[in-house]
Amino acid sequence: MSDIKAVLYSEEEIRAKVKELGERITEDYKDKNLFLLGILKGCVPFMADIMRSIDLELEYDFMDVSSYQGTRSMGEVRILKDISISIVDKDILIVEDIIDTGVTLSYLTKLLKSRGARSIEIVTMLSKPSRRKVDLPVKYNGYEIDDHFVIGYGMDYNERFRGLPYIGILDESVYSNSEE
Repeated sequence: MSDIKAVLYSEEEIRAKVKELGERITEDYKDKNLFLLGILKGCVPFMADIMRSIDLELEYDFMDVSSYQGTRSMGEVRILKDISISIVDKDILIVEDIIDTGVTLSYLTKLLKSRGARSIEIVTMLSKPSRRKVDLPVKYNGYEIDDHFVIGYGMDYNERFRGLPYIGILDESVYSNSEE
């Protein structure tokens, strides 16, 4: 695909990283009440893979939370779909595809604490520490990356590229003339 500048992580590298994260989570949560909370839409492939790699009984649900408009983080967090069951006394593991500024997840962790979660941790496939606007502890981090616009494995540009089995860097020419 000419829209993709480079492949950052292959399907095989992603699979190995998910297995590694799943083993760590299994060990850390073996005596806890694990509840996975996937952040839509980008988390879906990662959520499905991480669930299968965790060797524990668990519950899960999804939220759709956004602070983005186009390619820019706007800072204002909106809940588009909320959790449908109680999280009181549950050990929440937020499943995210990528952490950029951290604003959305910071807001979300405070909200979940106020709703009675016993503990809250984060697992992400990708993290961009250079873009962080808030201090956000991330317990399980797949890869730290530079400030690239990445697509694939659930991540998109205008709903395109989500289904790619790898993570790639989007060529700037695709989005540089269409900034919203």
